[in-house]
Amino acid sequence: MVPFSSGSVQRDLSAANKAAGLSSLGRAADKRYSLGLWCMHIFDLIYLMNPTVKPDQTKIHLATWNGQVNPIDVYLAGEFNEWQRLQTRKNFKRTFVLSLISLPGCNRWLFAGVHISKTPKWLEERKCWYYELEEDLKCSEMNGRMVATFSRSGRQSYLNAESWSNRIILNEVFTERISIREFPGFKAVNLTKAELNLVFRQSLESWRAALSNVAGVYLISDTATGKLYVGSASGEGGIWQRWESYASDGHGGNVELRKLLNEVGDERAKHFRYSILEIADTHASKEDILCRESHWKKTLLSREYGLNAN
Repeated sequence: MVPFSSGSVQRDLSAANKAAGLSSLGRAADKRYSLGLWCMHIFDLIYLMNPTVKPDQTKIHLATWNGQVNPIDVYLAGEFNEWQRLQTRKNFKRTFVLSLISLPGCNRWLFAGVHISKTPKWLEERKCWYYELEEDLKCSEMNGRMVATFSRSGRQSYLNAESWSNRIILNEVFTERISIREFPGFKAVNLTKAELNLVFRQSLESWRAALSNVAGVYLISDTATGKLYVGSASGEGGIWQRWESYASDGHGGNVELRKLLNEVGDERAKHFRYSILEIADTHASKEDILCRESHWKKTLLSREYGLNAN
């Protein structure tokens, strides 16, 4: 993840250039910063990728929860483009559609591509318009990789870009397309090893904020054998700091996990899943956390039949 902030502009620009593959991005933003006007708009970057995408020819689609479907879930399932094509009204009366998906947090939006809009057809059986939206391949490299900040006025989901383009600020650039949703809550955490790696590789803010502020007891499940490992995290950095070591080497220094990986190879870690049994304040004593860890080991029999050595 590349955060854009005036405190580390040169470093951020260099990383953003590498992530986006656009040498002119840094020059454009450098010029603004030298004038004391540091900010990069989404349309600045889109212009560098495809100069023909102009605000006065673009409709902005702000995809938000509609009472039935969360568009970020649709996106992660790979079905957003098809979902977006179905409209109850003729909402895309422009050449281009800029798609932004609402993310948890304050006014955060994921860039979901620029699409070329064609004349829609009416689907009588579904009572809606169907747009043959075609993604602009010149902008597709950044699909799912840019996060913007934008405070919309009211609840309108379809905006004429020329009226709002200077208020949609580029906030983050990921080195790869997002493929895991924002932090779902402690009770819902159930990560594969690949997902755990992605969380740390992209340093996803919602996950880091949640996990670094709690201590607790966690569970690692080996889906290849059904065996369990119960661990705990305490002190500064909480579960985030502890899990970072698992993302790094797969075993986190644990005796039995290291032994397993040494015997069958590091690839075995891809069968691990990571979940949280209970959380505590990071100021809770280490003794209290270890006591709760011992409770879960007894409950889940992870010493007798699992991967805990003590």
